[in-house]
Amino acid sequence: MRIRMVDAFTDRPFAGNPAGVLLLDAGGFPADGWLQQVAAELNLSETAFAHPVPGGGVEGAGEYALRWFTPTAEVGLCGHATLATAHVLRTTGAASGPVRFYSRAGVLTATTAGDGTVTLDFPAAPLSPAEPPEGLAAMLGAEPLTVLDTGPDCGDLLVEVADEAAVRALAPDFAGLARVSRRGVIATAAAADPGAGYDFVSRGFFPSVGIDEDPVTGSAHTALAPFWAERLGRTELTGYQASARGGFVRTRLRGDRVELSGSAVTVIDGELHAVP
Repeated sequence: MRIRMVDAFTDRPFAGNPAGVLLLDAGGFPADGWLQQVAAELNLSETAFAHPVPGGGVEGAGEYALRWFTPTAEVGLCGHATLATAHVLRTTGAASGPVRFYSRAGVLTATTAGDGTVTLDFPAAPLSPAEPPEGLAAMLGAEPLTVLDTGPDCGDLLVEVADEAAVRALAPDFAGLARVSRRGVIATAAAADPGAGYDFVSRGFFPSVGIDEDPVTGSAHTALAPFWAERLGRTELTGYQASARGGFVRTRLRGDRVELSGSAVTVIDGELHAVP
């Protein structure tokens, strides 16, 4: 069984967010325990498992069932591993046109341009005010200005802090954040320099699902895009996730949907011998 590691939301190796990708046969998913063991073995933020839906799609396109696992848990929505899967389908010739993914978050689509840029069509997160968990400022290392719930698909807290410097300087208490009753916490602020090539910055912390800091979180941008579109008065924005690896996510808000665009690079293409 072929297994690949793909760096997503970057155009060069060893940047962006690495994801594992396994393309399975059309018979369905193996047992959940095996899927979780593979994700734990790879120990990446997420590993994506996809299998074709029989009879789905049109010529050159495709329809796939898709699931995502962190090293410790299955998650309901993942952007970078979806982008990585679309990249693998395109570069291996499994699909040359748009791809529809059937997931826990509904139907997601991916379209790949001639230059390899992948655009994902995801549901926009329904933002609502949230009560800050006790001690959140101390756990993050910065005072929250705004705290929002991102809805059931992501299940995160979106936290605005003072400025870009505050986002970059965060030194979270991961043990404390792991006790917050959310998938994770996304910290964000407006870009300090409007000419820097991005409009806002973020960092994402998900210790409750085995990821202290995620390098580039596509799903977080389903909340960041509507949040900053309202603040900045524009529907097309670019976010920079200021992790150690870093990555850019171009966003376009369309009503209750968000387009997320980025590139990807395959860095490992190998054989998984521990087949189910």
